[in-house]
Amino acid sequence: MLRDGVSGLKCPMPTPEAATVATELRTAMGKLSRRVKREDLIPVGQIAVLGVLDRDGAMTTSDLASDQRVRPQSMARAVGLLLDQGLVTRRSHPTDGRKSLVELSDAGRAALEAERGRRAGWLALAIEAELSDEERRLLARSAALMERLAARQGLSGPS
Repeated sequence: MLRDGVSGLKCPMPTPEAATVATELRTAMGKLSRRVKREDLIPVGQIAVLGVLDRDGAMTTSDLASDQRVRPQSMARAVGLLLDQGLVTRRSHPTDGRKSLVELSDAGRAALEAERGRRAGWLALAIEAELSDEERRLLARSAALMERLAARQGLSGPS
């Protein structure tokens, strides 16, 4: 067991094989994610904001900035662009009159769905063109494994 150095938690060392697979998987997932995002017509930062609003509902600009790990001024500019395009709307905060909430508009929801469709369409065509039937079955099983890994909590395991 080693200390993590950041949080001070003790965590077991992975086997060399697991560490190698982890590195290769992270690299491959990053490359695939970047490639799929190239299909977007809306800039990645704006799509990320639309996605958060779709998943989590209306938020303040500062909550969006915190979620996306950007400065509030940067998020205010992104929200302004989305407002100008009609992809989000702004309404009064129900409990704090000094704040406003940003929420996905119907046009924003449609644009987000179109982007998601483009991404999924590109990936589906790539799977059909590049992978054998056996590789497709393996990839389908691997997707469930990646979901399990994504659900894992923290360094010390599931909570």
